[in-house]
Amino acid sequence: MKSSRLLTILLLLQTRGRMTAAQLAEELEVSVRTVYRDVEALHTAGVPLYGDAGHRGGYRLLAGHRSRLTGLYAREAEALVLAGLPAAADELGLGGHFADAQLKLRAALPAPLREHVDRLRGRFHIDAPGWYAEDTGTPFLPQVADAVRDGRVLAVRYRRWKEPTDVDRRLAPYGLVLKAGRWYLVAGPGPRTYRVDQILDLTVTDEDADIPEDFDLAAHWRATQADFHARLHQGEAVVRISPRGAAALTGAAARALAENGTPEPDGWTRATLPVEGPDHAHATLLALGAEVEVLAPEELRDRIAATVRTLAARYA
Repeated sequence: MKSSRLLTILLLLQTRGRMTAAQLAEELEVSVRTVYRDVEALHTAGVPLYGDAGHRGGYRLLAGHRSRLTGLYAREAEALVLAGLPAAADELGLGGHFADAQLKLRAALPAPLREHVDRLRGRFHIDAPGWYAEDTGTPFLPQVADAVRDGRVLAVRYRRWKEPTDVDRRLAPYGLVLKAGRWYLVAGPGPRTYRVDQILDLTVTDEDADIPEDFDLAAHWRATQADFHARLHQGEAVVRISPRGAAALTGAAARALAENGTPEPDGWTRATLPVEGPDHAHATLLALGAEVEVLAPEELRDRIAATVRTLAARYA
């Protein structure tokens, strides 16, 4: 966003001194022409910014000028990390700090830029969860977030899907991830991933968590997601599917249909689709009803046929 770039230019010049348009463009990943427009906007907003021509030229702020972007408390600075997700800041217990940081940030802007930011704030809204996601509640999220920030071991009672379902664990919190509206705790030993909304009870201990210095949460999460998707579809089903059935496919199945589907004379398409496993394939393909015909594997075809016969007898 332009307002973010203007602030970045101001802070870059304030912290680094003289910078050329090309250097600013590289830092901001925009064109030099965009930098020229942004500098003009800062001039218009009253920022004492000027440029020198020549080999040793560049833009710089008037000597002694400092922005008023100061006075942020630690929690306010943490809240700014979640500036695009105010709802997430609320869930983490940072809602009040987020509001205070926003007020200080707004007060630090020149009047024209402040009005521009106010207009934009009313025109963009982020709602991360999907349409059918239920708000299951995450009552222990603020405590988990505190443990992550402070590096403290957690003693939790956790509910998992397999027996025994309720287990006690001591976890070293490596970090929190918000994925599709749901919070996940990445924690050692392992590390492993835990759904925060499945924590039944929790105590933040005084024990320091042993977290590897080279641990990269974002890189770990990307690797975890890649492994999940690699293991997700380990089987295949050969099908004939109608246009209506094809329109109902999503994700990997829709991509496979588009990439390897072969049109047939009756308007249907023959394709090999990835499936997660026998149970999931049975439920997913059966849900398409008469809009799909399973050709292989034989076991899946026979299972669906048996289900159809049972339904036919039940509704006869």
